[in-house]
Amino acid sequence: MTDDHFEENSRERTSAGGGNAQSTPVKGENWERELLEKLAFSSLNEQRSRRRWNIFFRFIALGIIGLVLWAAFGLSNKDAEVIGPHTALIEIEGAIEAGSLGSADSVVPALNRAYSDDNSVGIILRINSPGGSPVQAGIINDEIVRLRKEYPRKPLYVVVDEICASGGYYIAAAADKIFVNKASIVGSIGVLMDGFGFTGLMEKLGVERRLMTAGENKGFMDPFSPQSINQKSYAQEMLDEIHQQFIDVVRQGRGTRLKETPETFSGLFWSGSKAVEIGLADGFGTVDTVARDEIKAEDVVDYSQHEDLSERLLKKFGGAVGSSVVAGVRAISSRPYLK
Repeated sequence: MTDDHFEENSRERTSAGGGNAQSTPVKGENWERELLEKLAFSSLNEQRSRRRWNIFFRFIALGIIGLVLWAAFGLSNKDAEVIGPHTALIEIEGAIEAGSLGSADSVVPALNRAYSDDNSVGIILRINSPGGSPVQAGIINDEIVRLRKEYPRKPLYVVVDEICASGGYYIAAAADKIFVNKASIVGSIGVLMDGFGFTGLMEKLGVERRLMTAGENKGFMDPFSPQSINQKSYAQEMLDEIHQQFIDVVRQGRGTRLKETPETFSGLFWSGSKAVEIGLADGFGTVDTVARDEIKAEDVVDYSQHEDLSERLLKKFGGAVGSSVVAGVRAISSRPYLK
């Protein structure tokens, strides 16, 4: 805006105001006033935005706290109010290993709760697992054998879902009976120890492995060092020993029902219908049919140990990072594994 234009506008406003020259605004005053108004409105909008976000985050925090308290006090446990004779259900889902829901720390307490409940008529162990640790599977198997002796009137049946292989079958062998679907995968009675060797690649890249140990076998199964014949022989002996333990458990659990062949303990697996035929399973059934026809108690109460809400939330935030670390560790480690 030019000075002539400003003066002309000022004269027009003076004339319209009855000739009062003192009411005429100065150019500088308009600029300062507009700037102050903008700053004031900007500050006000920022305060409003901050207040809205604070309210939002407070609601989120209150919601999380409420859900945690809800889970902690068991408000979502629908089975807690079930009264009267019923079938106790315990689920083993996924790998059988320490720290998982298929570990002995999760399954054994559930078994004890199910057996000790006066209203439980029998127990169904539903298994859907490809295998896992022979230690964890062995602990669960031993506990089932002990509880069956302590509570001889409460039968324990296994119902196989998709797969009951290796460590899963190690556990199932302790049951009174095993029921499958005709298409279930059953068996894989064997032991493996897996790992990787990078010595050839290191030689090609010119990388030298510098491993210092006290004890000639301390670097046993190191993936960056050559494997000696003696170490390989020792590992095979250990695998054969654990495999024999597995075989003994199956023979003891299945007894005369087992129709042994050279392939029975070779690590092969079979369909559910074939498993019934060769004595690895007893028949076909589901949780509902076994509860109704075998246990004679159609009401089923879940005794499984499930993750609480706080654990699920932690896994949501940290699961990706934790899984990557665990996968990296397993890739370079070797241990007996029923899989």
